[in-house]
Order: sequence, then C-alpha cells, then structure tokens
Amino acid sequence: MSQLPTTKLSTKKELRDRRHARVRSKISGTPERPRLAIFRSNKFVSAQVIDDVAGRTLVAAHGRETKGPLSAQAKAVGAEIAKKAKAAGITTVVFDRAGYMYAGQVKTLADAAREGGLAF
Repeated sequence: MSQLPTTKLSTKKELRDRRHARVRSKISGTPERPRLAIFRSNKFVSAQVIDDVAGRTLVAAHGRETKGPLSAQAKAVGAEIAKKAKAAGITTVVFDRAGYMYAGQVKTLADAAREGGLAF
C-alpha cells in the first residue's frame, strides 16, 4: 500500500508573503515615482514611501500616535504620509498593498492618501 504525499498547510503569514512577492515582482519604486508600501499589524498601521533604486525610505508614517480603531489609524496614516510626501516634493507614487486585500484598512489608507494629494 502506497502512501499519499502529505501537503504542508501554509500559515497566513506564508500565504501573505507569497502574495507580496507576486505583487513586488511587478512593481518597483523609482526616484520619479517611489513606492508607497503599507504594513498592518494587530495593533497598528504604518506606511513608507520608498525609492527602490537608491534603497532608502524617503517618508514614513505610523499609527502609534492615533488612538481608536484601526480604520481611524489608517485614515490618519494616509493623510500624514500624503502631507509628508508633498513636503518632500513627491506627488505621484506606486501603491504597494503588500499582499493584503484591497479592502478595509488598506483601502482607507489609500483613499486618505489620494485625498491628501498623492496620485496613484
């Protein structure tokens, strides 16, 4: 009697990392149009504007200063990142959803960044 091959169940993080790698294979930040990357944890939301050619972060914003639900944090982070990016002379970016679904906090952050003046 032969054994069937066993499959390893992937964790949520491994699945998100695969999706993120798939997204990142298609987009990259340049000095003219840097990448707006987001990160969600269980408690906070953060965003960075990154120049991948130079390999450095140009602007960053974190939700640690904002109290309340994560959707409120995401809106505050989106507005803050747009304000800082415009101050740094950045008007257009490439949006990197980092393997997260484009809904909830991700969509709220993106909409707030657009309202703040970033184009993507």
